[in-house]
Amino acid sequence: MRRRRKYPCQRPKLPRRAFLKAGSLGFAGLALPELLRAEAAVGSRDSTKAVVNIHLDGGPPHMDLIDLKPDAPVEIRGEFHGIETRVPGLQICELLPKLAQLADKFVFVRSLVGSAGAHDAFQCQSGFAAKDLQSLGGRPALGCVVSKLRGSRADTSPSFVDLMQGRPFVRNSARPGFLGPAYQPFRPDISHLFARELEQGMKGELARCGEYHATSFTLNEQLNAARVDDRLRLLRGFDRLRRDVDASGMMDAMDDFSRQALGILTSGRFSRAMDLGQEDAATIARYTLELPNDQLGTSDGAEAVKKLLLARRLIEAGVRCVSLTLSDFDTHRGNFSRLRYLLPVLDQGLFALATDLEERGMLDDVSIVVWGEFGRTPRVNGGAGRDHWPAAGMALLAGGGMRTGQVLGATDRHAAAVVSRPVRYQDVMATLYRNLRIDPVQTTLSDPAGRPQYLVDQGQAIGELL
Repeated sequence: MRRRRKYPCQRPKLPRRAFLKAGSLGFAGLALPELLRAEAAVGSRDSTKAVVNIHLDGGPPHMDLIDLKPDAPVEIRGEFHGIETRVPGLQICELLPKLAQLADKFVFVRSLVGSAGAHDAFQCQSGFAAKDLQSLGGRPALGCVVSKLRGSRADTSPSFVDLMQGRPFVRNSARPGFLGPAYQPFRPDISHLFARELEQGMKGELARCGEYHATSFTLNEQLNAARVDDRLRLLRGFDRLRRDVDASGMMDAMDDFSRQALGILTSGRFSRAMDLGQEDAATIARYTLELPNDQLGTSDGAEAVKKLLLARRLIEAGVRCVSLTLSDFDTHRGNFSRLRYLLPVLDQGLFALATDLEERGMLDDVSIVVWGEFGRTPRVNGGAGRDHWPAAGMALLAGGGMRTGQVLGATDRHAAAVVSRPVRYQDVMATLYRNLRIDPVQTTLSDPAGRPQYLVDQGQAIGELL
């Protein structure tokens, strides 16, 4: 029998006096009042709470996954049948049998509202539309906020790791916003592990966005840590004049980011977590799925299940937020044929991750959220597809100490409009912050103009889950 164990990444407790002293010196770039607010919200800084944010790239068709309408006309109900789950009265898609077995470990949100209608993951990363506070740099992603409130230059793993693939605007969704580039996510290149072919139009978008938004975590063989540190000091010397006129302190903040990156590179802890070859064979088998060799060009293949294994390994290494994508749910054409390939990947991945975390004693500490940028049209179009539908969407939640085995909200008989218990993106974000022991209502961050900005401005933690 596998021995249950807590993950071995807990940091040593920091005495309150040392905590306050560090805060007075600008620990992790925070002013002392912000540190005190964070300390009051969490109780201590050694929290092992974490989030795995799974974005269903393209917008999942809610009526084909968890909100089936078996009595609707065929052009609305589609081709799939429902199966019973461990939650009485709940049926979900027949292609999700393992999720059905674990339904009591999940929350099924059928009433997600407030989509900005944008074909990216920004709202799933922050709770806000991309245009919110755009003049100040935009809103920060949840993981970037965690880096601000929880991160330290001494960390041997980054607070936030972004593994997103898919369409370019999705890849660039996890942004630090007004917090500045010192709090950007770490983006290791995982293309050698998980191939995701792009359409020609997407390749053009990606070229305009920058070099794949990847962070290298490999030191050049001819460079050792001392030489890299010497180079950093030399660059700071060259930049002295620019520093003198940098009233924002941004260059000093980037120094912090560079020093942390060097520490992560030289510790080896992060790179070991990224090496799936170090995982035992039984666990690898849990995250293994056999599929026919007819992968659609823009869809994730069976290997994508291991993205969730990678997320678990990163959290064990000390990462507090991991975001990743499963794609391509942009099913304007061939909705049902595409889902026959994609949903088994999602099903196996969620089953493997939830059971793995539970056996390791981690599930109550790790919150899982699964969602997309919007739902899809109730009526099937002429290409057997479903188009964008911001009026209603879906989300799945698990772990984090939440009360699971519930269905929240309902849509009308065609899955077109929410008729009960609407849940906003910010409500989900507020719940995740609370699970991380960060007060989403009281905690504020200072924007570049010095004004306090709340983590959510309209949402509140979902009461049914507390």
